[in-house]
Amino acid sequence: MTRTFLIAASALAMTAAAAHAEYKLTILHTNDFHARFEPISKYDSGCSEEDNAAGECFGGSARLVTAVEEARARAENPVLFDGGDQFQGTLFYTYYKGQVAAEFMNKLGYDAMTVGNHEFDDGPEVLRGFIDTVEFPVLMSNADVSGEPQLADVIQKSTIIERGGEKLGLIGLTPQDTDELASPGKNIIFTDPADAVAAEVAKLEAEGVNKIIVLSHSGYGVDQEVAEKVPQIDVIVGGHSNTLLSNTSDRAAGPYPTMVGTTAIVQAYAYGKFLGELNVTFDDDGNIVEAMGEPLIMDGNVVEDEATVARIKELAGPLDEIRNKIVAESADAIDGARETCRAGECAMGNLVADAMLARVADQGVDIAIQNGGGLRASIDAGEVTMGEVLTVLPFQNTLATFQLKGADVIAALENGVSQIEEGAGRFPQVAGLSFKFDAAAEPGSRISDVMVMKDGAASPIDPDATYGVVSNNYMRSGGDGYKVFAEAAMNAYDYGPGLEVVVADYLAENAPYTPYTDGRIAAK
Repeated sequence: MTRTFLIAASALAMTAAAAHAEYKLTILHTNDFHARFEPISKYDSGCSEEDNAAGECFGGSARLVTAVEEARARAENPVLFDGGDQFQGTLFYTYYKGQVAAEFMNKLGYDAMTVGNHEFDDGPEVLRGFIDTVEFPVLMSNADVSGEPQLADVIQKSTIIERGGEKLGLIGLTPQDTDELASPGKNIIFTDPADAVAAEVAKLEAEGVNKIIVLSHSGYGVDQEVAEKVPQIDVIVGGHSNTLLSNTSDRAAGPYPTMVGTTAIVQAYAYGKFLGELNVTFDDDGNIVEAMGEPLIMDGNVVEDEATVARIKELAGPLDEIRNKIVAESADAIDGARETCRAGECAMGNLVADAMLARVADQGVDIAIQNGGGLRASIDAGEVTMGEVLTVLPFQNTLATFQLKGADVIAALENGVSQIEEGAGRFPQVAGLSFKFDAAAEPGSRISDVMVMKDGAASPIDPDATYGVVSNNYMRSGGDGYKVFAEAAMNAYDYGPGLEVVVADYLAENAPYTPYTDGRIAAK
């Protein structure tokens, strides 16, 4: 049964007169689309035309076009927002950068979006090109961009749009640690989300706006904290944590909407698998009287818009030769799901870390560490294409080799598990070593029993010894909080082969590949 949130009239001090001036708003929303313009499988990776025709695929821009059109037709005052991370994830982004995202967001008629961390993956210049192309405001309140020439005059902290004769105040949020997660450069200063939002709320209220909506690419947990600290917010449209909020799914992290005080928080998983639909009723003072809805599954029952299908097929032409190349075979599905690879050992983490270590084992390297957030999809059983490998590893990272003291390896692992409760992407997938962690302990003291493999035997890590390490160039430069790699690495070389090539070669050498876990990472 759909959950309805009703605020008691007494709690809102709603007068009888106000009840006659109710304003209804339908908020349609997406988040963390990650260039999934084509339909995807249940594993969030590519889906064949045959499976799509059989109704076994999800999402894709052509389904969203249909679903948004139908939702607008039944709504009184519809708006369409995005919670960030349109960039990165498939060959469409690798080849076209932000051009295709801009084209389809314009076609869908978005009213606003916030900046996600992945919008900075190729620096401010690519983001600027995207902003110049889209026909709606791109928002980010918690960053000072005045020192970045590419963005200083194009990103707004907040804006006001009108719908049905009412003013809606929109505020954008991006992760405060975007400088660790992407490549924004040194000219942008990221700040506390609650403080930034509070400042924009005050500004909007001073302009007579009493309906405040935050578009937040900050994660479900941060959104709840911001709602507590800034109770004037009416709705938070979330992203970043790929959270499914629902009143019907047993996989949901919370109800849709999740209420914090009188603030309604929504998020619709990721990859275009759902279109969020929140129906909100306000009184004439801008107080929420009712908030109800549910993410709509973009499954085979949603008819694809034919013109959009044709356009995507045209855009896919240059990509097909690359991604359709069969590189290997897998005996079973390789689990690369976000919820497993950011919380513990996962089969995809073992594959990627094993492949990294095997590639450089003859260079005196003992240990491989790969961030779980760098693994973006699973691979199903059967033939494995280069396109599937690129969907798992879309970031064009290269192998980076260096040396670290044992104490610094332990520090790196501590960083890796320091935000496990938030599902952060820094969780370490490893090869050549094993470790245990206690998520209940204080960050910085969660790691124990670190063992390093040498000549087939495991021995406790020596804090004073020097070990050869392989990672990716993003982590080596301090990404995902791995500052110890940037500051303590010795004899570093960051320009090895592409990680996707390393993994594809390893799969081919071990075909048919059998995915596995072996207990190398264990929770205490």
